[in-house]
Amino acid sequence: MGTGGFLAEPERSDAVDAKYAGDIASDGYVMNLTRTWAQAPPVDDAWTAFAAASAETAGLTFRQKGIVVTALAAALGDAYCSLAWGARLATASDAATARAVLDGTDDGLDDDERTLAAWARQLVRDPNGTTADDVDALRRAGFDDRAILGLTAYIAARIAFSTVNDALGAVPDAQLRAAAPAPVRDAVTYGRAASA
Repeated sequence: MGTGGFLAEPERSDAVDAKYAGDIASDGYVMNLTRTWAQAPPVDDAWTAFAAASAETAGLTFRQKGIVVTALAAALGDAYCSLAWGARLATASDAATARAVLDGTDDGLDDDERTLAAWARQLVRDPNGTTADDVDALRRAGFDDRAILGLTAYIAARIAFSTVNDALGAVPDAQLRAAAPAPVRDAVTYGRAASA
């Protein structure tokens, strides 16, 4: 079992080495989830391209991505993305707001941001339960129909990413947990425990 979870360490190749080097350059270590996705770099690249195109189509800001991913990761019970994106949201707002999104109270968000968080949670919990009123709320929050499609595709891509990581046992990195603000760490009491 590799440190990426239930899968063995991927066979080394130029593509795998490039993934590892990218993590080291940006984070100073190879993330456990990278070890998982490095089993098939073309799949990782395709997911990354799809998620990036979806976010661009939606016109999402960094803060909006933080709200969406933090809300959906908490609703899924995904500790990895909750820690990673909760910390990112804290930098785009503050630790108390990130904690509130993790807890589902959404204190510190404006009405349009609350609509984004609610849409993300709805897609996790019951995508068949959405209504035209939900979509109208997104329009009132400033998204046209093209952007709503992009937003929904981005959320679906992030749900898929979390699902792969969780199902294959990728545990949050000790460094990731240590770097998260205390309110974020304290809120993430679910999912897989961070590595030692």
